[in-house]
Amino acid sequence: MIHLVTGGARSGKSRLALTLAEAVAGPIDFIATAEAHDADMAERIRNHRAERGARYRTVEAPVAVPEAVAALPEGGAVVIDCLTLWCANLIFAGHDDDAIGASTAALVTALKGRRRPTVVVTNEVGLGIVPGDALSRRYRDELGRMNQRLAAEADRVSLMVAGIALTLR
Repeated sequence: MIHLVTGGARSGKSRLALTLAEAVAGPIDFIATAEAHDADMAERIRNHRAERGARYRTVEAPVAVPEAVAALPEGGAVVIDCLTLWCANLIFAGHDDDAIGASTAALVTALKGRRRPTVVVTNEVGLGIVPGDALSRRYRDELGRMNQRLAAEADRVSLMVAGIALTLR
């Protein structure tokens, strides 16, 4: 079962993902895509780790998310947090649009090949104005395509708004 959770920044996506995972018996594998490139991000990562209990096993996978999913043992739940940073990491690692699409397809294949309930967190970045520079527009477009691909394959899709989950599917 794949549950995609999307929404704006600080809308409650990660909290919902943890709550859903904690409702499943067994261990929880947390695939983290964030990298600490500055002090603020390092603090955010520390805070997120502190929120997670002893049931959580953290896998750092800033780029190799499909491979990390495929390598997980059976049992328990999986949280991937988040596609937003994964997409940015792929762009900054030099992946072109086709490679990002192939990575997204590989992730979908890896997720569908597992029987573990999986919650995938992402941001909805396409609700604002058109970005003023080419890199930001590419990022918005690539993440939008990635989110669409995951939503098309997900069993459930939730939109978080002000801490409230709205069920889209």
